Amino acid sequence: MKAIKRSSGVLLHVSSLHGEYSIGSFGRAAFEFIDFLAASGFGWWQVLPFCVPDECGSPYKSEASFAGNPAFIDLPLLAAEGLLTAEELAAAKQKTPYAVETAHLALTREALLRVAAARATNRAEILSFVEKNAELANACRFLALKRANGGKPWQEFTVFEPNPEDYFYFAFTQYHFLRQWAAVKSYANAKGISVIGDIPIYVAADSADVYGGREQFLLNENGHPTVVAGVPPDYFAADGQLWGNPLYNYKKMKADGFAWWRRRLSFMLELFDGVRIDHFRGIEAFWSVPATAKTAREGKWVKGPGMALVKALREVAGDKLIIAEDLGDITDAVRSLVKKSGFPGMRVFQFAFLGDPATPHLPHTYEENAVAYTGTHDNNTLLGYVWELDDATRARMLEYCGYTEGDWDKGYDAILRTMMQSHAGLVIFPVQDLLGFGSDTRMNTPGRAEGNWAYRVTAEQLKSLDSAKYRRFNELYGRL
Repeated sequence: MKAIKRSSGVLLHVSSLHGEYSIGSFGRAAFEFIDFLAASGFGWWQVLPFCVPDECGSPYKSEASFAGNPAFIDLPLLAAEGLLTAEELAAAKQKTPYAVETAHLALTREALLRVAAARATNRAEILSFVEKNAELANACRFLALKRANGGKPWQEFTVFEPNPEDYFYFAFTQYHFLRQWAAVKSYANAKGISVIGDIPIYVAADSADVYGGREQFLLNENGHPTVVAGVPPDYFAADGQLWGNPLYNYKKMKADGFAWWRRRLSFMLELFDGVRIDHFRGIEAFWSVPATAKTAREGKWVKGPGMALVKALREVAGDKLIIAEDLGDITDAVRSLVKKSGFPGMRVFQFAFLGDPATPHLPHTYEENAVAYTGTHDNNTLLGYVWELDDATRARMLEYCGYTEGDWDKGYDAILRTMMQSHAGLVIFPVQDLLGFGSDTRMNTPGRAEGNWAYRVTAEQLKSLDSAKYRRFNELYGRL
């Protein structure tokens, strides 16, 4: 693994980009954001998973980990190709620029994209493009089968041949998704910006991955999970988090050289310049909860595949950046695995002042082979975090950052500077923290099903950011 070049970046999911059609896309706003990153001296753009989200909008529990979210397809680009009319574009305009219109998208976007698909004149090209990637073709077939079976889970399928038009629709969306993203990434790379993707460690039970590879998961004779994923009680949730994803049959996976994981990482590294592996500690040991349990409290730790899987991932990754998300209930065994892997772990400023003087999240302790964040998509915003601190902790935190003036709400640049000054090879800021936004712009609250994944930045807000200031920070602290 190559050492991380001292640099910095911004965390902003594609769904959070500004635009006119209910959700961020691969259109003009993506290119404008890249221009902002380049002007500001940032070298990285980090996104969340690109896969199809669940019914709550979460991209961490997808029904197809090898397929992209069709909502990211830019509608004006389709119109430019003659696949949508000006009238259809006008009818698709959003009502608010401030949040993803999840309900509206669920009701209208597929119908609109099906209209575009019906106008495609390059059907053979699209089908050939998709079928060159077996996992992508399997995802399209599964999604078409879901439609043929009225949306029922695959364990209840009675129809086993998809409607050809349904299959073509999903192939059409993946073709345009991947083609549009390739143009965005090419532009980013040309501007000196690398892109970090995100791999959820688990997939949904009702997914193309499980349907097409049942032997890779711990299932009963009817295809239902016998045990499911989650995490034990922690800082975020008193009952833990019951994720509900099926757990892997690591014995079977090890026997075939972790072929599915190899294909998954290879696919991701075609899309991105590096990836973050979510819940990396689950590779050392994972929280296994009986499928009948009501809360994650009923689970137990089970030993994971450890270095056997890590070695397989390293062989695929080569010198690409792989970030090990080593947050949560971390043991010496997890720390040892992260160190042996060579992958940089994560440090989070918001975890630095919880009372543990030996915490690795204090910026002066950051190692060079680490990626440091003010907060992640699961944290409050920096403003929300500082606002909710008790007075004594807030004062201690600000003093640590060299800010001793009375107006604590003006101390954010001191925090950003402290992160920039640290030894961490890469520092990442959620865009909300650059903007100084509060808790109402938080991306996700773990353990809560509703009200997440909706944040969007507006064009005016993005333009308000001082690129010269951030470029100066990056220059001063050797991150250009």
